[in-house]
Amino acid sequence: MSLKQPQTPIQWAEATCDTMMNKFRAKDLPPAGRFHYHQGVFLLGMQKCWEQDKKQKYFEYIKAWVDGLIRPDGTIIQYDPGQMDDIQPGILLYELYGQTGDTRYKKALDTLIGDLVDFKHNQDGGLWHKANLPHQMWLDGLFMGGPITAEYAARFQNRQLFDKVALQAKLMYQHNLDPQTGLLLHGWDESRQASWANRETGRSPEVWGRALGWYVTAMVDILDYLPASHPDYPVLLHILKELAPRIVRCQDAADGRWYQVVNKGNRPGNWLENSCSCLFVYAITKAVRKGYIDRKYWENAKKGYQGVIRSIAVDENRNVRVGDVCIGTGIGDYDYYIKRPTGVNDLHGVGAFLIMCAEMNLA
Repeated sequence: MSLKQPQTPIQWAEATCDTMMNKFRAKDLPPAGRFHYHQGVFLLGMQKCWEQDKKQKYFEYIKAWVDGLIRPDGTIIQYDPGQMDDIQPGILLYELYGQTGDTRYKKALDTLIGDLVDFKHNQDGGLWHKANLPHQMWLDGLFMGGPITAEYAARFQNRQLFDKVALQAKLMYQHNLDPQTGLLLHGWDESRQASWANRETGRSPEVWGRALGWYVTAMVDILDYLPASHPDYPVLLHILKELAPRIVRCQDAADGRWYQVVNKGNRPGNWLENSCSCLFVYAITKAVRKGYIDRKYWENAKKGYQGVIRSIAVDENRNVRVGDVCIGTGIGDYDYYIKRPTGVNDLHGVGAFLIMCAEMNLA
């Protein structure tokens, strides 16, 4: 390994943050001018880095992005309350509010959580992924709305919100479960009308890596706030314990990473994808550290981390290039997923990489 390359997980995170900060002013992060999870997941990773190294430039960068999208009265610019994806960046507001005491951050949080509480839902209380996708639950949605709601419930003593978050996790496990693999399929449609939905079960046909990664990442983050006394706490722990061995079973033995379509690594055209691999490593590492799953899974996490690091390029200026990342994706069949374009330093992948590195630095 070149001496110019980072050596520790936090060094990798810092070099990646610096790379992105050199490329984009905070306000220009794509999609520029919109309060959206693309920026949210990247900045969440940067925040996790800042929480460990306390380098003020990272906090100021996050603050600059948020301040460009929240007016003095706390209203949010370019925010769609009909998309779970636009709720996720609110996770950044807790630290900003705590550090500054600026009430507009709290007002924005109140808006986001209020919109989530009123979000359209299925008959059993399952939240739609988007208002224009009636009756559809996507695994992605637990990451977009789950941790922010659980943290709000804990900080502002709203126990009913814990019930709502736990219900989403349970319903996704119930409805999206693939009985053949024990993994979770990308989506479920209560109406069975979506083009991808099985007409009998409503399930989508494939286990897409990043969606499953969002789900398990959300689960370990929700458990940071869900009280151990809550009746669904052991239920969520049980789900994690069920999923861990099923996920590691699909890990590529030689490379250490996971595939775009997780359980079909032997199929033509499938490829090793970095964002899902980072999310799996994060969730497994944190679950081991917290004692949620057996410590034996640490070896899988370490192997996954090493596989991702081997795939990362660093140029002569120490700019980090995170490749093998699927761009934003809907729901489809096998061919749809494996033919999705990839990007280098796509915010999905950079964010997942930072989240992973921050957790690995605690291991």
